[in-house]
Amino acid sequence: MKTLLTLNGVNKSFGAVHALHNIHLSINPGEVVALVGDNGAGKSTLIKILSGLHQPDTGSITIDSVSVNIRHYNVRKARRLGIETVYQERSLADKQPLWRNLFVGRHLRDRFGLIRVEEEKQQTRQLLTDLGFRGVGISADACINTLSGGERQGLAIGRAMHFDARLIILDEPTNALSLHEVTKVLNFIRQIRESGRSCLLICHNMAQVFEVADRFVFMDRGRIIAEEARADLTLETLNLKMLGFAQPDETIRECLK
Repeated sequence: MKTLLTLNGVNKSFGAVHALHNIHLSINPGEVVALVGDNGAGKSTLIKILSGLHQPDTGSITIDSVSVNIRHYNVRKARRLGIETVYQERSLADKQPLWRNLFVGRHLRDRFGLIRVEEEKQQTRQLLTDLGFRGVGISADACINTLSGGERQGLAIGRAMHFDARLIILDEPTNALSLHEVTKVLNFIRQIRESGRSCLLICHNMAQVFEVADRFVFMDRGRIIAEEARADLTLETLNLKMLGFAQPDETIRECLK
């Protein structure tokens, strides 16, 4: 299988703090990869490098077998190469309508530079239909603050898919959501995979991430320390690995119930 994205020997420091140590990571098309680890493990720094917010000090990034110049890699270049990041709280403007949120920064314009409003609204309506939005009052003109938390995440994911993102990075997409809303978000993640796109998922809730991930990448203090396919894990062994135990015992099992 052709690899979508590969990191080789990526390092990043902030002053005296070595945030990432010799990171090697690959992501395949149509794969959901869970990036897991405790706070301070380096997950946020890694996704900021992938999204172009930070540049690595050393190492290489390859996307679709094309080597990226890390000195000129930024958010705009990442988007052109098909990498989009959806953050939990900063992805959408609450008081703006859905259609403006969908096209923010990438509006369709006519030859005079004016926004093609009706065309953008039509594409927004089609996206809402494709994503399965059927709630009363949900329309292209509805404001973001009328959507539930799960619906907001779904729209942000749909926006990335609409602009042909091949790798969608999700940073804690289920944080502070109800169980019903979590189910919606997990279904949106499944849609990413079913569309042939890839997803890099950060989530602290192992039960939720276990439902959708194909592979788990474990980070600790700036290093990738292990990788496991979902087929080789149970939810119990995943939790045990996160707790740092090599062998489960009855006491640990009781704590995990």
